[in-house]
Parts: sequence; structure tokens; C-alpha cells
Amino acid sequence: MPSEVALLESRTLRDEHLVRVDVLDKVKALVMLPDGIHVRTEDVARYFEVSTEVLKKVVQRHRAELDENGLQVLRGDDLRTFHRDILSLWNGDLGTTYPQAATQLTLYTRRTVLNAAMLLRDSDVARCVRTYLLDAEENGWRAGYAALDRRVTTVETHLDTVGRALQELGPVISGISVRLDRLDRRLDATNQVVGALSNRLCDLSDHMRRMEDRIDRRLDDVSHRLSALERGQRGKRRKRR
Repeated sequence: MPSEVALLESRTLRDEHLVRVDVLDKVKALVMLPDGIHVRTEDVARYFEVSTEVLKKVVQRHRAELDENGLQVLRGDDLRTFHRDILSLWNGDLGTTYPQAATQLTLYTRRTVLNAAMLLRDSDVARCVRTYLLDAEENGWRAGYAALDRRVTTVETHLDTVGRALQELGPVISGISVRLDRLDRRLDATNQVVGALSNRLCDLSDHMRRMEDRIDRRLDDVSHRLSALERGQRGKRRKRR
């Protein structure tokens, strides 16, 4: 199991835990903006019970990682559009006004807040979040081990039954093996017969070709003799005339 220090030092380990955003509310209530998606820097710092300066330093050191996990800074038209959308959701009956940033606004998502919890070293709340993540992972590992142990135990309890079944199957398998051997020998004999027939057919085919050649030569000879006889008869008739 990874330690809390390993979680602080390894981005790979942090990435493996970023899906567990549910732990934030289990440790402490996180106040979201009215859209239910974003949190301001001030609210994140209040959640972790640290100053905004401490939080901003963490953001500076790990900006690329936090950007990939939902951190964004709004300015200009994007900022004005966001303020307009939030004001449309703001409940004026609470007696408070929505604090609008003048030039820029840094926004976090739950994923970003969880990422920050795995980076803040000196926050007791962040430490609780990390502990909860590691405990949940360990409990999951223990549950998986227990389930595997139960499955192995179940297999072990059925080994005797399996052994007896194999003993009973032994004679059946042996009988099948004998029958297969007999069938194999019969197939070999059949192959030999087929081979012999094939050789005889080849010999017969050669004999037929030789007979055809002899018949063709005899027919050619007869044809030549008939032609010669016909020419002789035509010569005799011309002499009589």
C-alpha cells in the first residue's frame, strides 16, 4: 500500500485516486458556486483551512498538473459570460451579493480540489482526505483478498469430490482411448486400401492411354489403306474410258 508521502511525491499515484471526488464531502462540506461545478480560490482555501497565499503557491508549483485536472482562469469575455451565468443562478433572498472578480477569476472543479488535497502538505483537512483515500484503497484491497480467499477455500473443499470424479472417469477415458486407437488402426488400413486402389487406377489409366494410342495408329493405317485403294479404283476407271 502506498504511504501518504508517496502520494505527495508521485503524480502517478495521485492520478490513480482522482476519481474518488466523493471523499471531499465525506471529510468536510465543500461549498460550490451556484452552478454546482466550480469553486473559487477563497472557498478552496477555506475548505482546507489554509490561507489563499498558501494555496496559490501550490498552484504555481503544480500548475500543469492542476490545469489538466480542471483548473482554469477566466478573463475578459469569458469572465463576463461566467458572471452573467452565475448571477442568473444566484439566490438574492439570502441577503448576500455575488462577489464578482474585476479582471480574472480562478476556478476549481471537485477533481481539482481533490488534486490539491494530494499536494497540500501542511493542511490537516488535506491530510484527512489523503488518509481517507489510502484507507479506502486498503479496505478495497482487503475486501478483494477476502473474496479471493473465500473462492480458494471453496475450491479446496471440492477437491475431494473432484478427485473422486476423476477416479470414476479414469476407466471411461481409458476405454475411449482404446476405441480411438482401434479407429486409428482402421483408418490406417483404409488409407492403405485407398492408396492401393489409387495405384491400380493409375496403372489402368496408363493402360487405357496405351490402348487408345494403338487404336489410333490402327485406324490411321486403315484410313491410309482405304485412301490408297480408292485412288487405285479411280485410276482403273480412267484407263477403261
